[in-house]
Amino acid sequence: MGFLWTIAELLVALVFIIASFLLTAVVSEAYRRRHNNTHVDAPAFFEDPNSLKQVPCPHIHDPAEKYISLVIPAFNEEHRLPGALDETINYLQERAAKDKSFTYEVVIVDDGSADATKRVAFDFVKKYTVDNVRVILLGRNHGKGEAIRKGMLHSRGELLLMLDADGATKVTDLEKLENQIHAVARKEFRLGESTSSDSSFRISDIPLAAFGSRAHLEEKALATRKWYRNFLMKGFHLVVLLTAGSGIRDTQCGFKMFTRAAARKLFTNIRLKRQFMRWCFDVELVFLCKWFGIPVIEISVNWTEIPGSKVNPLSIPNMLWELALMSMGYRTRMWRICS
Repeated sequence: MGFLWTIAELLVALVFIIASFLLTAVVSEAYRRRHNNTHVDAPAFFEDPNSLKQVPCPHIHDPAEKYISLVIPAFNEEHRLPGALDETINYLQERAAKDKSFTYEVVIVDDGSADATKRVAFDFVKKYTVDNVRVILLGRNHGKGEAIRKGMLHSRGELLLMLDADGATKVTDLEKLENQIHAVARKEFRLGESTSSDSSFRISDIPLAAFGSRAHLEEKALATRKWYRNFLMKGFHLVVLLTAGSGIRDTQCGFKMFTRAAARKLFTNIRLKRQFMRWCFDVELVFLCKWFGIPVIEISVNWTEIPGSKVNPLSIPNMLWELALMSMGYRTRMWRICS
């Protein structure tokens, strides 16, 4: 019996040592990253491939110059990007032809691609001009989070939409998010019918976010996915609930819209932007929305699984590590949030 007690005591001591080591590691790394919301050293300009001249790069703190900006992060997307861009720009041009007040830009952020993504993107700039399509080159791969952050910080729209390069969500669904943002703005700020007559009102000044959601497809997905993928998904939802809180059923859909005021607060503070951290990046956005009190509207969108869009299970330990850092950094105030 004494031997069993000795073994139990050793196990408890071992667990305590491991837990202490992990806690120390998390605290140390969170402290090291306390200033990690600074921007990467990519050039702050666009290049016009027609004239080869540098175009001044706007900033999120500047006044809006377009009605909507679409930010597309792209890493080795030479095959899927052309189809998605054709569909997107055709839709935007149709809206612009019907409504002269509708102005747009598409910002493609090449996240250090090793294929012909850069060439494909610049072909669209040549075709549609640098005023409507712009390309930001990050030089090396920083991860999807930093690519989106860079695009958001240098966009000109009153509304800013992030969407994936694979075209999994139809671009026409942006109207669902756009309409809800306008509806909530009228309701929350009691603008009502006076919006059209108030020349000082701009939707860009009201902090709001609208998240596309695939939660309505979950029941069908559960029936068709393998058991271990469902297990991982449920586990991830639990971790998200503990880290960022409740309220959003689908944090991971890559189709999200922000007003300029909301984007200014969120993307100047985002920290989880490394490679393979796309899941954590979206969770941090949810956390920051709640921190700032930015209303988030979750809206069902059409979604199609695109070949080549896969999740690497080996990234799960890194994901848990990053979420632990996020929780420690924000909750202990080591990670200061600039308002």
